[in-house]
Amino acid sequence: MFTGIVEETGDIVARERTDDGLRLRIGADEVATDLEHGQSISVSGACLTVEDYADGEWFEVFLASETVERTYLGDLEAGDAVNLERAMPADGRFDGHVVQGHVDAVATVTNVESVEEDWFFEFDLPEGYERYVVEKGSITLDGISLTVAEFDPEAGRVTVAIIPTTYELTTLSAKEPGDPVHLEVDVLSKYVERLLEARFD
Repeated sequence: MFTGIVEETGDIVARERTDDGLRLRIGADEVATDLEHGQSISVSGACLTVEDYADGEWFEVFLASETVERTYLGDLEAGDAVNLERAMPADGRFDGHVVQGHVDAVATVTNVESVEEDWFFEFDLPEGYERYVVEKGSITLDGISLTVAEFDPEAGRVTVAIIPTTYELTTLSAKEPGDPVHLEVDVLSKYVERLLEARFD
């Protein structure tokens, strides 16, 4: 489990296509320190498993075909940046919200606006995901825990406010209209939906 609090951004160092997926080598400083084989890391919101690493330099992860199809990670090239977060320890501080690292879909940036020191990012949701979003609720975009500032359910459009620290620390600073972002809706909304379906079936 993750919290959506990005620790640092890393860079794609190398990529290798295989018959059943894609292997990525990601350069990082803090996140690549004291790793263990099999450890989980959120890479721009996708929970991936460490297969190999060089302490304090890089780590490698493998993306199965389903992950490649569901995310935009397969389109990344060497030099592209990704948001990184290690799984939350049992005694860790819970600063964001419950993030599984299971990408639901890919959303699209529609507008970026600077207002004084903050930034407002607008996203179009894929069809069907608007039912999981509420104004002032939690949403995860590219592995970042964010609060919904405005929500237009008819248009399936979400706006989030980004503080300077988040803008500078994450890959959002490089996003422009038309760019993809990984979407993970609040898992609690999915549980509520399932319980209601079971109750009224």
